This record gives sequence, C-alpha cells and structure tokens, in this order.
Amino acid sequence: MFSYILRRLAALIPVFVVVSIVIFLIIHLVPGDPIDNLLRIGATPDQRAQLTAKYGLDRPLVEQYWFWIRGMLSGDFGTAIVMRRPVADLVLLNLPYSLTLGGLALLFSTLLGISTGALAATFQNSRLDHGVMGLILLGSTVPTFWLGLLLMLLFAVQLGWFPVSGAKSWSSLVLPVLTIGLGGTALVARITRVAMIETARKDFVLLLHAKGLPRRTIQLRHILRHALLPVVTILGLRIGWILGGAVTVEFVFARPGLGTLLIKGLAQRDYPVVQGCLLMLAIAVMLGTLLGDLVQAAMDPRVREEATR
Repeated sequence: MFSYILRRLAALIPVFVVVSIVIFLIIHLVPGDPIDNLLRIGATPDQRAQLTAKYGLDRPLVEQYWFWIRGMLSGDFGTAIVMRRPVADLVLLNLPYSLTLGGLALLFSTLLGISTGALAATFQNSRLDHGVMGLILLGSTVPTFWLGLLLMLLFAVQLGWFPVSGAKSWSSLVLPVLTIGLGGTALVARITRVAMIETARKDFVLLLHAKGLPRRTIQLRHILRHALLPVVTILGLRIGWILGGAVTVEFVFARPGLGTLLIKGLAQRDYPVVQGCLLMLAIAVMLGTLLGDLVQAAMDPRVREEATR
C-alpha cells in the first residue's frame, strides 16, 4: 500500500506542473490587466510604465511564471495588486467557508444518493424505483444557479425559514448546501443502483440466498458493501464538481469563500488573486481524486495489484 501511495503522489507532480502553466497562461491571455484598476483618470504613459515595472508585468512570461511558481512552492502566494494584501491571507480567510460548504454538500449528496440508489435497486423495476429515479433525474437537470434562486425564492423570501444571503449563522448554510447537494445526488444514486443490481447477480450472492440468509442482511452487508467501490471513485471526482459549483452558489447567496474571491479577482484582473484561487481549487481536485483512489485501493486489493504491475 505504501508503494501504491508513493506512485500516486509521484503521478501528481506532472499534473501539477501542467495545471499551473495552464492557469498562468489563461489569466495572462485575458484582455486587460490590473494596472487599469490602479491608474487614475488622466494618468500618463510613464506612470503606467512605472506601475507595470513595479509589479514585474513587463518581464517575459516565462520569467513571471518562474517567480510565481517558485514563490508558491515556498508558501509565498504573492501580494494582491488591486486589493494590496498578501494573497495567502486572502485565501486562508476565505478557504474555510468554501471547504465547509463543499464538505457538507458532498456529505449530503453522498448519503442521499447512496440511500435512494440502494432503495431503487432493492425494489428494481417497481413504481418506487421509477418514481425515485425520475425525481432524482428531474432534479439533476435543473442548472445550479436556477435551483439556488428557486430555493431562495421559496424558503427564504416566501416562507422566511432561512436567510437570503450571508454567512452569519449555520442556518445560512442550508440553502447553499441543498443547491449543490441536490445536483450531485443523481450521479451517486444511479451508480449505486447499477452497481447493486450487477452485484446481486454474482454467484456469491446466489450462494448467500441458497444458505437462507435474510434478504435485508444480504442487501446491506454484502451487496451494498461491494457496490460502494465504484461510488468511492466517483466521490473523489465529485470534489472538483462540488468546488466548481460552490463558486456559483457563493455568488448567488452572496457568501464569502474562494468563489467570491475568485470572481472579485477576475473583475479586477488581479493576477495573483486569480492564480492563487485557481491553483488552490486545482490542488483540492487533485487531492480529492487521490483520496478516492486510496480509499478504493484500501477496500479492494485487486486495485493495488493492478497498479503495481
């Protein structure tokens, strides 16, 4: 298992390099620059040149990338050009909000997806199966920002059960978590249902039935346990989707977080802020995928053996 972990960590290094280059190039290829937001009306070309040189934006892109990535590896995220604060401080201030929102949404979609998928598989091809999967499919087709606005209109504006926006209390998390979580439930439920149906046809399950074990015991202890392997893999990949969804949801519900900071940085063309936020999101996606692979390898020795061949 230790060698498998080392192999997976080593595989992340080239991915990190490619992702960092893409992030750096994308933000520098977008028209406009942060100097426009610093200059006052009537500023002279000399003043622009002085500010451009001050922040190193007149250097070649290769040199700018080298200084940025070298600083990132040593924990120095640079200083926000427009906000004029260390990017590390801004990220650390907003990261807990995004992690809390994303973590709760992942937990909600996992529990609801696995339970509804298991319920649909247990009563396969029944009205309950079609009804549950139909509702989940309907919910997954609604765009995230529309679902957020509908939940806000119903539960915050009309009923007044939850705050419309902000992050001053735990109740303000309910609607954002539902918005992200409901959208992610469908995939988990479908994979759980398919995996349980396929596992139920295996020989060892037929043998358990022949031995007279109760159906509930076979479903929960044996079939569901084997069916969770593909679900774990998907959950690792879902972290990226959930963090991406958090960017939209934070904006809709006016919550602080990496998404709100990223949008603000994009509006101001504040390169260090955008680069820092995007790289943190990319690292979170890579670590989520790694975590999913490690959990799957811990649950199934065949995965480790196949990876070490």
